[in-house]
Formats: sequence, C-alpha cells, structure tokens
Amino acid sequence: MLTHLSIRDVVLIEKLDLALHQGLTVLTGETGAGKSILLDSLGLTLGERASAGLIRAGASQASVSATFDLPLNHPVFGLLAEQSLGIDPQSDLLTLRRVVLPDGRSRAYVCDQPISITLLRSLASQLVEIQGQHEQMGLADEAGHLDLLDAFGVPSALRQKTAKAYSEWITARKALEHARSALTEATREEEWLRATVEDLESLAPVEGEEDELAALRIQLQHDERRQEAVAAALAELTPKDRRSATPATALRSASRALQRLAPASEAGGEPLDNSHAKQVQSALEALDRAEEALAEAESSLSRLAADTMADPRLLEETEERLFALRAEARKHNIAVSELPSFLKNLRQKLETLDNSTAELSRLEQALREAQSHFEETGAALSASRQKAAELLEKAVHRELKPVKLERARFSVAFTKLDTNRWSRAGMEHVAFRIAANPGQPAGALAKVASGGELSRLMLALKVVLAERSAVGTLVFDEVDSGVGGATASAIGDRLHKVAETGQVFVVTHSPQVAARGDHHLRIAKRITNERTETTAEPLSLAQRREEIARMLAGDVITDAARAAADSLLEPLL
Repeated sequence: MLTHLSIRDVVLIEKLDLALHQGLTVLTGETGAGKSILLDSLGLTLGERASAGLIRAGASQASVSATFDLPLNHPVFGLLAEQSLGIDPQSDLLTLRRVVLPDGRSRAYVCDQPISITLLRSLASQLVEIQGQHEQMGLADEAGHLDLLDAFGVPSALRQKTAKAYSEWITARKALEHARSALTEATREEEWLRATVEDLESLAPVEGEEDELAALRIQLQHDERRQEAVAAALAELTPKDRRSATPATALRSASRALQRLAPASEAGGEPLDNSHAKQVQSALEALDRAEEALAEAESSLSRLAADTMADPRLLEETEERLFALRAEARKHNIAVSELPSFLKNLRQKLETLDNSTAELSRLEQALREAQSHFEETGAALSASRQKAAELLEKAVHRELKPVKLERARFSVAFTKLDTNRWSRAGMEHVAFRIAANPGQPAGALAKVASGGELSRLMLALKVVLAERSAVGTLVFDEVDSGVGGATASAIGDRLHKVAETGQVFVVTHSPQVAARGDHHLRIAKRITNERTETTAEPLSLAQRREEIARMLAGDVITDAARAAADSLLEPLL
C-alpha cells in the first residue's frame, strides 16, 4: 500500500508530507481547493505526462515521491529483478520519485536509482489504479480485461498449461522454419557443396597440421643448408681435376722433399750445420702434424656428411602439402586451422540435404502435434473463461443497482483470434462491454460510459474482484458524481468494503461517502505572505463532524447539519 506521499513545489503546493494508511481515505474540500493537484502529483510518480506548468512559481523544479509498503512476493519485485537495478530484494519498501525540470523534461527514480519513464509506468501499473472523471487507468484499457477475468475465475494451472503448450508450439514452428531455411540454402548451393566437400576430403586437412608442416619444413631447409656446407668443405679438400694433387698428397710430397736433405749429408755431401738440421726437423714435424690434422678434418666432414642426409623429396612433399592447405584456406577466406571444422559444417549441410525429406516430415509432425496440443489446452481455457464470464456478469449486475447503474447491462465479449494472433494467453480477445441504457447496443467502456458511470462501474468490479488483484491501492475521483442520498450511501458502503482488503482513496463531494472513510483529509487553500498555497490536513473525529456538516449545509453550518453529520458518523462514534 501507499504509505507516504511527499510533494515539493507542485502548482500551489510548496511542501506537503502525508502519512497514509490502509483502508478508505476520503479527500474533501471546496471546489477549486486543489484536490486535482494532489491527484496530479500522485500521477507524476505513476508515470503520467509532466510539464513545466506543474512547477510552482518561483521554484527551480518540482518533485514528488511515493513510498509503498509491499509484501516480498509482490509482482513489482520480479519486474525490478529483471532490470538488475541492485535493489535489495528483501526490502519491503519501494519509493518512486519524479522530478520535473523547468524545460518540461522529467527524471524518474526507484529507490534513488534512475529509471526510464516506461519502466516507471510498468511499476506503477502493478501498484496503483486511478479511476477519474476524465482519465481512467486500468479499466478503460481493454488490454487488462483478460487478466481481470482470469483473476476472477480461471484456474492458474490451466493458464500455465496453455502458456507452456504455446511455447512448445512456437519452438516446434521455429525448428521447422530453421530446417526449411537450411534446406533451401543447401539446395541452392548443392553443386558447390559437393565439389567443395570432394576437394576438401581429397585434401583431408588435419587439425594442427599447418604448424607441424611449417616446423618440419624449417627443419628440412636447415638440414639441406648444412649438407650443402659440408659438401662444399669436402669439395675444397678434393681436387677439381684428377691430375691435380690433393692437399694430403701435396703434404706428403713436401715431406719427402725435405727428407732428401738428410741422406745427402750422410752420403758425403755438404753436411748440414746444427741450426739447419733443427729447422728441417721442425718443418718435417709440422708437415706430419698438418697431414694428421687434414686426415682428421676429412674424417670429421665425412661423418658429418653421413649424419646430414637431407631428403630433397621430403622437403618438396612437405612444401607441396603446406602450400596446398594454404591455397585452399585462401580460396574460402579462412585460416588453415579452420579447414577441418569448415569441412565438418559442409558435410552437415550435405547430410541435411540428403536427409531432408525424413527430417522435414518429422518436424512437420512435431509441429502438428504441438499445435494440436495448444488448441486442446486453449479450448479448455476458453471454456473456463466462458464460465467465469457468466459468473462475473452476474456478480457485477448484482453490484450495479446500488451504484445507480441498475439500467446498465455489463457483458464480457469474446473475439476468436486468427491463428497468427494466438499467444501464451490463449486464442481469444476479451473485452468488457456495457450498455448504459435499455435498447442501446453494448459498447467499449470508455466510449459508452461517462466518467461518473465508468467510475461506478469500476467500483462494482472492484467489489467483485477486491481479493483477486495484485494492485493494492485504488483511487476514485468523484465516483459519486451526479448521485446522492441512498445511492451515495451505497457507494460509500462499497468503497469501504473494497478497502477492507486493500487501500482506497476517494475524492468526494458526498457527505454520505465522506462519512464512510476510515481516514479523512481536508484539502484547502490558504494565503501566506500574499501567496496561495494548497494544504491537506488529516481530520480528527470532531473536525470530520464539522467538515461533513459543511458539506451538508454549505457556508453556514447549522445545528441541524451537525446533527445530520452525527447521524452519518454514528458507526464511528
């Protein structure tokens, strides 16, 4: 329920803080006192249109906040959870706030978190219903009639079963549409598909193959370069011409030439002096070492050549494979690593194409079964609604006479929807209709009923539906317009009855209605410092007596009027 309403700088209201209570609260005051300003202020927090004209003269902005005390399972918390606003789900208080700026724009907040006006209206629709002389929220909108009928007498399990059957039907329809779309696409490119799959299967790409081939290619290229270097080194040690001496032969020839010096001296020739002999010996030893080193180098190079047996054919095959994979990937504008999955997808498309007839038949059968199931549950739901409508019509008719609508005829109209308009809610459109006078055809509530009639019709409906609505706060603006006496008293009784299970506010000029209130607010104007201001004052029982006497007698309150007020207030005395 609505527990607090705070208004700042709205038209004639400078500052107003109201603590509000459960039950029936009546708002009275002279014409022009500002009752409509109070309702307009509440309407701002519910998402009604804002304008700069609502800002009090001299103020920089206008603001209104409304605080609600709600059960934790109230639907509004589910709506908030969907928006992920970070509001504590365990909190039972909810505050809506609206700020109007000088340029006419406005800002909306829920628990001080900024929200859109659309979300504000969605939240408000779960919290408050306003029925006024000139504007109706809820009853005049046919979009809500189906929910009202269902809340009155349709089992929730049947509605849930129908919603589930509809979801299954839609899922089956989408599956068939997807299959048909895939088949159409596959058929259109069948020739290309088969040729491409054949090429790819011939290529047989393997996941991770490109990296392995690239690494092998680098290794083989390295081996080839190493083999070429070893071969070149060996070639330098091998004469290019067979008539040319090898380095080893040259070393041995040089050694033999030096060795001839020793025999010459021993044979009686000129002997070598000591110095020359040592030099010859040193040269011979160096030649021996060079010959050994050369032999060792040739041996090492030969072993290295044997170990480095590069395979030119393997390198060629590796490069051919790698380049073929990359060429195929470029053809399809994908990475080489994607070729295996690409082939898999194409195979699936071909499989869909090849198995299309059987799969389409299966999906078509599944769709027929799902639609049949929905039609079956939808028909059961429609039948339940027809029975509920008959009971609702009788219940509302019983309430029409006390609110001076005894000549009116209320009915629930069903319109069977085309298949493409079926929904989770079923297969029909439901609208409340009223014939205000005998002989007149029934028509839409907003078009046939006047503002006062529509307000009283809503009251009759609310008496019937009082315990079945999630909306806990109802506002009636002059629901007693044009009636008096016993009818006004009956309206007051029914307002009080509705308020037994919720919270009801009523703006009234009827003393009979005002006397039935659990709480009473008097709306008045006062002039302070040459400025007019609207006030809202909670009345004590004695003050209520005077206010109701004023409503009965006018400007001059007589003892007779006070006595009549006492009579009306007798249940409270």
